[in-house]
Amino acid sequence: MSITQSPYMTMFETFRSELDEHHDRRERIIKISRDVTAQSKKIIFSLQRIRPPIPTALAKPIASDVNSRHETITKLLNEAAVDLTSLSGWRYQRQISPGLQEYVEALTFEHYLTTQTLLTLSEARSKLPNGIMLTEEDYVLGIFDLTGEVMRFAVTGIAMGSLGGFQRSGAKSSGNNQVTGTETGMGTGKKRETVDDLRELRAHLEALDGSTRKVPMGREFGKKMDVMRTCVEKVEGAMYGMIVRGRERPKGWVPELGGGGGGGGAGGGGGQQQEVESY
Repeated sequence: MSITQSPYMTMFETFRSELDEHHDRRERIIKISRDVTAQSKKIIFSLQRIRPPIPTALAKPIASDVNSRHETITKLLNEAAVDLTSLSGWRYQRQISPGLQEYVEALTFEHYLTTQTLLTLSEARSKLPNGIMLTEEDYVLGIFDLTGEVMRFAVTGIAMGSLGGFQRSGAKSSGNNQVTGTETGMGTGKKRETVDDLRELRAHLEALDGSTRKVPMGREFGKKMDVMRTCVEKVEGAMYGMIVRGRERPKGWVPELGGGGGGGGAGGGGGQQQEVESY
């Protein structure tokens, strides 16, 4: 007795092949996104090694490491672009999104350290290979994460005796603030403390309406908003403490940095320490 093959069998085999292809493509993009995230974090780690005073260009060892990471990320994103530019590429935006957010954080942190300005959305898009779409949501969420790295950098600078992390005058403005579309005072040529930039960035981010889950970033918006506010408050608290304690210290007091020994007076700790006056 012969068994007649169902006419639907061929159709469902086609569906199976399409689903297998979809899951393979999805897994490839998830892996690439994780690799991009790892490389972006290594860029940030390298940049956090910078100490005041901040040069306008990165030191050669740090620049070499950062550039090699950028090249690796570009190769990874070029691989992802093959799948993301396909007919159903829009289905995988959520999988590539975490990697893009982390890379935006690295790009904006590097840009801020060298120019003390905010990298705009158009500038960030220009640094990505063709076929990779950086959405407004991924850009803004990456900016939220930027505040955490600036906070770490500023607190480290304060601990080393630099009140606001660093100051730079004469920097050129990078244009309009892409977060709200208004002019930003960051990098306008005036001497600015890091906390001033964080406060300005907080004001622009708080002006955004991400309270509804209907927007793509609604699920992460509230959590990142709380973390961003906490980061700014930590820098403010560190500066307030430095100012208040500074008034209680005698002029010429030098902090003990590391385990070099020596007293807390102006002569202790060797000639490498700089004099810190009360503020």
